[in-house]
Amino acid sequence: MKTEGTYQTVSKKSIGLYKEKGSKFHGYCFPVQSLDDVNQCLLEVKKEHHSARHHCYAYRLEEDGSMYRANDDGEPAHSAGDPILGQIDSSELTYTLIIVVRYFGGIKLGVGGLITAYRAAARDALDENLVVTKVIRCRFRISFSYARMNIVMRLLKVHQADMLENNFEITCTLTAEVDLERKKAFLDSWTDLHDVEVEEIS
Repeated sequence: MKTEGTYQTVSKKSIGLYKEKGSKFHGYCFPVQSLDDVNQCLLEVKKEHHSARHHCYAYRLEEDGSMYRANDDGEPAHSAGDPILGQIDSSELTYTLIIVVRYFGGIKLGVGGLITAYRAAARDALDENLVVTKVIRCRFRISFSYARMNIVMRLLKVHQADMLENNFEITCTLTAEVDLERKKAFLDSWTDLHDVEVEEIS
């Protein structure tokens, strides 16, 4: 369940199928981390379904879902990409891509019929997946003198921060991650340590 300081995504690739008046709508759902992942998945599906007329899709990226796109790929405007994106949003997902491939069955469905079909195919793919909740983490670079080593290590432990990289010499640096909900307390704990520099990094 999504709560403050967390986000939801899907756990694996999954496939669904919806049929309407001879047309087939193959839905694919993927967990993705970047636009490169999105493009790779699109290439994979287009290669598998090279003879299909439409490869419509939508995605959301970033922990707050702020990066997104809905693509109709030649279908009437807002009849494919938006219904697919709507299914991602109805499950409160991010880092998620859904592609729906259409094979035309000879009978036109109309805009309303297309909206229903693309929505249903996206939903079918999602229903075959598992939604996972992940904790949002913040990353920091910490610079300090070797004499401050013990107190830096103690504060990392207090805030349950994970050390990712380190370089311990005369001047020490390390990279650490902490849960978003602990961010304020983590930053406050360094206030009186004027010779320790803490910088948030992306």
